[in-house]
Amino acid sequence: MVIKMTIDRFEGKTAVLKTEKGESVEWPKNNLPEVKEGAVLIFDIKNSDEYEREEKEKAKKILNEILNPKD
Repeated sequence: MVIKMTIDRFEGKTAVLKTEKGESVEWPKNNLPEVKEGAVLIFDIKNSDEYEREEKEKAKKILNEILNPKD
């Protein structure tokens, strides 16, 4: 699941993020990259099983490219 949030404002050490549906989320400012108000952040949320499966697929693809070069 991908969620886009816009940085609405900063309040001290907290960033207030707004979802596309207008919901607000408070997020620690020190856990964000260097950004300004109005920046759009993309959150890719997945459970650990899905993440592990995707990482294994990436590793297999890389190994196949190394072991079976097309040149």
